[in-house]
Amino acid sequence: MCVDSRAINKITVKYRFPIPRLDDMLDMMSGATIFSKIDLKSGYHQIRIRPGDEWKTAFKTKDGLYEWMVMPFGLTNAPSTFMRVMTQVLRPFMGKFLVVYFDDILIYSKSLEHHIDHLSQVCLTLRKEKLFANPKKCVFMTDQVIFLGFVVSSQGVSADPQKVQAIVEWPEPRSIRDVRSFHGLATFYRRFIKEFSVIMAPITDCLKKEEFRWSEEAATAFKEIKQRMTDAPVMRLPDFSKVFEVACDASGIGIGGVLSQEKHPIAYFSAKLSGAKLNYSTYDKEFYAVVQSLRHWRHYLLPQEFVIYSDHEALRYLNSQKKLNARRARWVEFLQDYTYTLKHMAGVENKVADALSR
Repeated sequence: MCVDSRAINKITVKYRFPIPRLDDMLDMMSGATIFSKIDLKSGYHQIRIRPGDEWKTAFKTKDGLYEWMVMPFGLTNAPSTFMRVMTQVLRPFMGKFLVVYFDDILIYSKSLEHHIDHLSQVCLTLRKEKLFANPKKCVFMTDQVIFLGFVVSSQGVSADPQKVQAIVEWPEPRSIRDVRSFHGLATFYRRFIKEFSVIMAPITDCLKKEEFRWSEEAATAFKEIKQRMTDAPVMRLPDFSKVFEVACDASGIGIGGVLSQEKHPIAYFSAKLSGAKLNYSTYDKEFYAVVQSLRHWRHYLLPQEFVIYSDHEALRYLNSQKKLNARRARWVEFLQDYTYTLKHMAGVENKVADALSR
């Protein structure tokens, strides 16, 4: 049932509860080999409206006036309220062997024995709190599971094949609205696509114009993104007991980086250069690639020592330079927060980061 809640939403005091970041949830599953997913049945409707407040949700139909007894969809505070309830109920397990995103609960374990125990604890808690699951949408004790558009397994994380197929079968955009829709879906999976920002640039440019204009460059990029998605690799989940490696590179039009451990890629990063940045010297572009890569993966790199690889030999001496212009001084100051070893990697060896910057 769809009810227009604009009137009540307009006078409601807004409440916002923090929603977990997808990357953070995926990272927690590193090392897991067995998974179960529990989907709550009509999740919002399992939250009772406070007695005496039902009249605030009243709506009129041809059959008469009705009031909601449970939380309906459409209320401005409904998502935050539901996420707060789920967090309070499942807090003892979160970050240990469980992640929750609204009505999707994912339990992950490193062994079958542990998983049975984890699953039992969660199910007993849901029963105690009178939260009911939808058996048709639950998956138990599997070696891989689809969670929020990603396939998670002991091997790492990859894109949901159905979403990949949706991208591959996407018709060529005929309006700015079509471009926005495709751009949004493709951007969601950018971590799997090398050179994403540079490839996507002609399509992004279509969003900057008042009138829709689909260029040949945009059409080529459209096909390239589709091809890259079909070839997207399985990305390793980070293991915080191992050393992170960041390989960076820059070209005339873009910068790129790859985060890895033991030479296995965890995520890609790329950005197109614009404005004054296009006029940076080769040294500054390489330096900028390092700074932006570290900024992008700050949550991984800040707590521990890691290795930076760059194919620009001069960057090895950046900490010993006595005279710096204002821009480089800011970058050096930024790097002081990190503990790293900077190593030179010849361009021939640094193929991935080099490709990302092209």
